[in-house]
Amino acid sequence: MRRPSGSMSGDVPPELRDQLDGLLADEPEHPEPDVVFSRSDYDRRPLTLRRFLAPFKWALVGCVGLVIVETIAMRIGPLLTQLAIDHGMGLKDLGGGEVTGSRGVLVAICLTYLGFVVVAILVSRWRTLWTGIVGERLLYALRVRVFSHLQRLSQDFFSRQKKGTLISRMTNDIEHLQGLLHDGLAQLLVQALTLVVLGAQLFWFSAELALISFLVVIPVMVALTWWFRGVSQRGYLVVRDRMAEVLTHLSESLSGARVVAAHNRQQRNVADHVDVTRRYRHANYYTARIAAIYGPGSEAVGRLTVVVVLLLGGWMVLRGDMRVGELAGFLLAITTFFAPMQQMAQLYNAYQQGQAGITKLRQLLMTEVTVMEDPHAYPLPDIDGRVTLDRVSFGYDVDNPVLRNVSLEIPPGETLALVGPTGAGKSTIAKLVTRAYDPTSGRVLLDGHDLRDVRLDSLHQRMAVVPQEPFLFSMSLRDNIAFARPDAADVEVERTARAVGLGDFLDRSAAGIHAVVHERGASLSAGERQLVALARALLAAPRVLVLDEATSSLDLRTERQVERALDVVLTDRTAIIIAHRLSTAMRADRVAVVDDGRILEIGTHDELAAKGGRYAEMYATWDS
Repeated sequence: MRRPSGSMSGDVPPELRDQLDGLLADEPEHPEPDVVFSRSDYDRRPLTLRRFLAPFKWALVGCVGLVIVETIAMRIGPLLTQLAIDHGMGLKDLGGGEVTGSRGVLVAICLTYLGFVVVAILVSRWRTLWTGIVGERLLYALRVRVFSHLQRLSQDFFSRQKKGTLISRMTNDIEHLQGLLHDGLAQLLVQALTLVVLGAQLFWFSAELALISFLVVIPVMVALTWWFRGVSQRGYLVVRDRMAEVLTHLSESLSGARVVAAHNRQQRNVADHVDVTRRYRHANYYTARIAAIYGPGSEAVGRLTVVVVLLLGGWMVLRGDMRVGELAGFLLAITTFFAPMQQMAQLYNAYQQGQAGITKLRQLLMTEVTVMEDPHAYPLPDIDGRVTLDRVSFGYDVDNPVLRNVSLEIPPGETLALVGPTGAGKSTIAKLVTRAYDPTSGRVLLDGHDLRDVRLDSLHQRMAVVPQEPFLFSMSLRDNIAFARPDAADVEVERTARAVGLGDFLDRSAAGIHAVVHERGASLSAGERQLVALARALLAAPRVLVLDEATSSLDLRTERQVERALDVVLTDRTAIIIAHRLSTAMRADRVAVVDDGRILEIGTHDELAAKGGRYAEMYATWDS
């Protein structure tokens, strides 16, 4: 029975397969996403929180409307309390006289209070649901934008950027934004409006007392918040960097687990991780210390203000300048006034973390694509496979060129082997042919088409690369082989796998081509991984194939198997082979000797061996 693509059924015990099939049957259907990806037409504007929220402005306006209703409904209490005390209750004044209240008024105020509570609960629910949905839509758009930009970036970016840092951008930085967007910004607005509503009530009760309270509170809180804003912003940026270091070390340790074990580095690795994690802890200590100053500091200001209000307000009541209900409402409002201030202190903490995440993501999204697709690029038509390097020079560092004025012509259908010492420029030639990089000067042509003038997707459809260490994904064997052609029929995929020599593996695997290949192909041997990579290239049906020596790390038996697969893959297509072994170079139609950024010799194996030059020296050394 055919298993769903990517299913783990091939590795699941038979007694559990029915349960797994049942779980898969209950999975909801997910339609194919409508993806629009462009290498040249994309948003290059710096990412800011305001610009990030702009596409959803009307949804956010709706959230603001709900927040206003919710805030008024939640914070009407002090005013209703004052009315209930002064007009609904019977109280004795200081002269012994009695002020008669009204039960009807008291009941009406209590019912009104209850109604506002119900409205606040319902609106709060709608607002929470709405902000949650809008927040997830924003984060979805951001995740897609960041991931799309990573797909767009050139190889030089990934060669100098740590994987853990990029993972941190996609996880920690976006997670902090998630907390901010789901409820943080809405709560920040709720608390800000609460301050406005309560402030208006304070002036309603007593303008004189409100003014005195604000003269005590506002200057101190503004100074405290201004200080916290600066130090917390720097602190959270450091936290983001330290978290990236932790993820980088973890990623490298997991990827190199076998090397770590083989060299008995476990204890040293733990010590290194302790050091990295300690720096992350110290960065968090710093943010915790400044938060411990800001939070309690603002709370102390609030408590002291309540004491001042109680003293001055009590004196005003004794003088007859203020009613008891007004003082009670004022105290309730001023006490409640500092609760949102405390909330805003905590929310500002989350806001600063979100801003730090925005800053890091903005830096990533502002990274320039070095291999740009021209806006007027045209699709590469059907080609024969003629590769031309026309006076090409290139250097990863401008001051240290790797290739110098290289010219090379590879006719259609020819297999050319590049040989030479490490660092001579062999791999650089291959990278320029596949347009992983653009030459500093000169041109790289494919059937006369400058690679910089054609669309990259059409170029890559006609080219394939088989690296020395093939990368296999954690998916089924079928999906790994059909990576460039996911719509290929299973029959074609299996025929291709058998053509390169994977027949024995398919025959002994219960799941066949649907067997799961674990991360990096850990469940396959080195030879099988190479054969899968060759099958992937063969199924893609490229006109030009670039191979980094596919047999250099294999035993002789497996090497012969891979070489037979190479004969199948190389048939009727142009190929460039980076040859680490002269046995591979001898199988090529021509051999080019690369050294010091130049092509020193080019010709057939027999011609170069008889010439007595650099290749002849290499061959004599290898043969001896």
